[in-house]
Amino acid sequence: MVDPRLAIIDKRLNKIKRIITVASGKGGVGKSVVASTLTLLLAKKGYKVGLLDLDIYGPSSHIILGLKDEYPIEDKGVVPPKVNGVSFMSIVYYARDNPIPLRGGEVSDAIIELLTITRWGELDFLVVDMPPGAGDEVLDAIRFLKKGEFLVVTTPSKVALETVMRLIKLLREINVPLVGVIENMKLVDSTFVKEKMETERIPFLGAIPFDYNLEDAIGDPEKIIKSDFGKNLENIITHIF
Repeated sequence: MVDPRLAIIDKRLNKIKRIITVASGKGGVGKSVVASTLTLLLAKKGYKVGLLDLDIYGPSSHIILGLKDEYPIEDKGVVPPKVNGVSFMSIVYYARDNPIPLRGGEVSDAIIELLTITRWGELDFLVVDMPPGAGDEVLDAIRFLKKGEFLVVTTPSKVALETVMRLIKLLREINVPLVGVIENMKLVDSTFVKEKMETERIPFLGAIPFDYNLEDAIGDPEKIIKSDFGKNLENIITHIF
C-alpha cells in the first residue's frame, strides 16, 4: 500500500527551485557547518532559502545558527521560523535536548513525517543537512527529495575520502545529480583530494583551509559569514550558485 504522505511531500516541495543535499560519507568533516553557512550566504545574496536538518540522531544546525526562542507555527502543517533570513526546520523542535531512540523503519517514518508537515512555500534553495554515511537515511532522502542535488564534503583524511568515494559511487549508480566535492579543514598544502576527483571525473569545487577561530563564531551567523571559513565558502559557491 502506498503511503499517502508521499503525495503530500511532493506538494510541499513543488515550489522549491533547487534542493541541495549536503552530505558526507563520514561524520566529523564539517558537513553541518558547510550546510548552515551555505544557507546564510545564499540568503545574504537575496535568495529565498530554507535549511532542513535531517540528521535525526545528531542534529546540530540549530546550534550553528544560534537558534533560541524561534519555533514553527502550526497552520495546515507547520511553517518553519526564519533564523537570519533562513527558514529552518529540524526534529530538534520536537525532541529538544532528549535522545532520539529510533531505529530502522522508525527513522524513515520520522523523516517522512518531517517532510509531510513542513510548509516551505516558495524557495529558491532548500539546503538539506544530511546524516553522515550512506545508510537508510540517505536512501530515504534520495527517494523523497526527488530534485535533490548532492554537495559532498570531505576532509584531506584518507579515511574520510575513502568513505566519501563509496557515497559518490552509490550516487552515480542510481543517477543522482552531483554538484561536486568540497575539501574542508585543509591543514597542509596537498593536492591528493583534487587529483582523486580529477581522476574519477568528479567536480572538485575547492578547498577550505582549517579555520582555528571558527569555533568562536558558532552560534553567531554574522560572525560565521565574516570568518575565514565563511569567506572561503563564499568564494567557492560564487562559481556554482
